[in-house]
Amino acid sequence: MCLRYARRMTIDNRAINTDRNDVLRLLSSDVDIKYLNHSKNSRSLLVSRYLSIVSAHLFKGQNSDRPAETTMATKHLSGDSVEPPKVPGSYRFYSMRFCPYAQRVQLVLNAKGTPHDTVFIDLSDKPKWYLDIFPAGKVPALIFDGNFLSESLLLADFLDEQFPEPPLWNCSPLQKILDKLVIESFSKVGTAFYKLIFTSKTVEEINFNELFASLIPVEAELAKRGSKFFGGDKPNMVDYMIWPWMERLDAIKPYTQGKFVIPFDDKFPKLASWKALMIVDKAVASYYLTPEKHAQHIVNRKAGLPAYDF
Repeated sequence: MCLRYARRMTIDNRAINTDRNDVLRLLSSDVDIKYLNHSKNSRSLLVSRYLSIVSAHLFKGQNSDRPAETTMATKHLSGDSVEPPKVPGSYRFYSMRFCPYAQRVQLVLNAKGTPHDTVFIDLSDKPKWYLDIFPAGKVPALIFDGNFLSESLLLADFLDEQFPEPPLWNCSPLQKILDKLVIESFSKVGTAFYKLIFTSKTVEEINFNELFASLIPVEAELAKRGSKFFGGDKPNMVDYMIWPWMERLDAIKPYTQGKFVIPFDDKFPKLASWKALMIVDKAVASYYLTPEKHAQHIVNRKAGLPAYDF
């Protein structure tokens, strides 16, 4: 195991050895833990709660199969809304349901089994309370130990180090930088997709051809690796960081009523197999949206109609 993935957990800014007995001793001791009242009943409830949270991250072999303890918003909050109360024991995550950058962070949270409560932000009418705490008004963002953190790739790195199981980056420094270069290069696909969809009223063939060409090196990279996923026999950070855009590519068919379709099976067979495996991955499946849903978001957004809650 990588040295930087030495198993650890911070509770109320206290780093602990993650041996099972040490965790149990900490939780049954007289340490002061945030949200603790001094009554016997509240202490018992808190200890039970933290046992659940800590086990999701630390007890070997469990957290990859354990879903994150999540409170998910049901609608996007707008200008005159009030921020919902934070959920004790969970990290507040600000998102937008159709934002691929926010989805990146959501996938890491899901893969780690990190307890979090999600608040969706209406980016067309941002809540005043959100602009007060984050004037840039962007998503994704995460509150951790009172700090307001943002930017999808930075958040993904932070979460991978803060919650080291399962590790999503390769242990090799060389392979890690090679993987980061793949993610950086993949930005051409995202750029081509948004050029195709949002820069003109109708989809133009020249832009579709540009998007098609941007996928060729991605297919070649997966073929070169000779594995099911970019991460090997299971998804790693590369897979999760590029997935949000790959999910949206299938929306081109319903959006153009079948006029434009990326021929994955014929031209990108490695990516076609990869996509089929990613859709059923636990971290992905719980947040997956159908091509039709993505297409409807695009139609509504371009028409100036409600594009978030429909």
